[in-house]
Amino acid sequence: MKNENMNCAAASRCGGCVYIQKTYREQVSIKQKEIQKLLGCFGRISPVLTMEDPYYYRNKVHRVIEKDKKGNVIAGIYEENSHRAVPVQECLIEDRKCQEIILTICGMLKSFKIKTYDEDMRYGLLRHVLVRRGFATGEVMVVLVVSSPIFPSKNNFVKALRLKHPEITTIVLNINDKRTSMVLGERNIVLYGSGYITDRLSGFLFRISPSSFFQVNPVQTEKLYGEALRLAGLTGKETVLDAYCGIGTIGIIASKSAAHVLSVELNEEAVRDAKLNIRLNKADNVRVFNEDAGHFMEKLSASGEKPDVVFMDPPRSGSDRKFLDSLLNLSPACIVY
Repeated sequence: MKNENMNCAAASRCGGCVYIQKTYREQVSIKQKEIQKLLGCFGRISPVLTMEDPYYYRNKVHRVIEKDKKGNVIAGIYEENSHRAVPVQECLIEDRKCQEIILTICGMLKSFKIKTYDEDMRYGLLRHVLVRRGFATGEVMVVLVVSSPIFPSKNNFVKALRLKHPEITTIVLNINDKRTSMVLGERNIVLYGSGYITDRLSGFLFRISPSSFFQVNPVQTEKLYGEALRLAGLTGKETVLDAYCGIGTIGIIASKSAAHVLSVELNEEAVRDAKLNIRLNKADNVRVFNEDAGHFMEKLSASGEKPDVVFMDPPRSGSDRKFLDSLLNLSPACIVY
């Protein structure tokens, strides 16, 4: 395990990694104590599963694109508890290639006469840039979030960008014309490639679209899912419910050790990816449902169908009362959160 101190000029302002000035061992110790304090009253707390190299690991990099007071284009991260962008040249936890591509795009804007979006004036074109990289496949997706589908010299822009970065496999224009704090809009226009990338986890291949959720730390995700499966103790006879399934990762990986898998997800684009991923991995014992997890579990409880194991990986807002009540009614033998 690497144990050196890493310094970041933006850390005190962006708030993204408040422990970055400490050694990794110190960071792990702090987190272990915090988890013990929060959850120790419920049972035994195991040691944190650490990384060998805990830097430059995030496979998804997002920057808000703005101009500073001098009129210079900046690629930034929103300051903690604000909507102010902190310029970031290099983030110590994000993939270097993704960051490099974003800086290249910023350098191209002037020559292509592309204006950055001003939220107060509601004027300009480019709002955000999102880059995702498949760590196992090497595939790279660039998402340009714009206020209008009219992108000047888009073919020449794509050609120039790919000349500088031939590793890019797809480029997508995402239209966000609303006054909102949400990064991505609902409409995508593919400028180059397939409009998605694939990556491999635990021996399975997954298709990832612009707005689909995919764990950002691929190295630790394999450890996480491996631990989840170990705790579930699947024997090949169980019916498994994968709640908040996203693009289907946990359910598909669990499918090789279960009799049946029911996966549920509210996001339509993620469900489309999940269905394709089921076919891609020949996981014939997995069914996916495009519904709210709580509502789906209410119906499941009413039908008398009972899963033996429930994997739950809710969004940051957590599980609502409807979901938790339904979970108690279903009373599965094992819940892996």
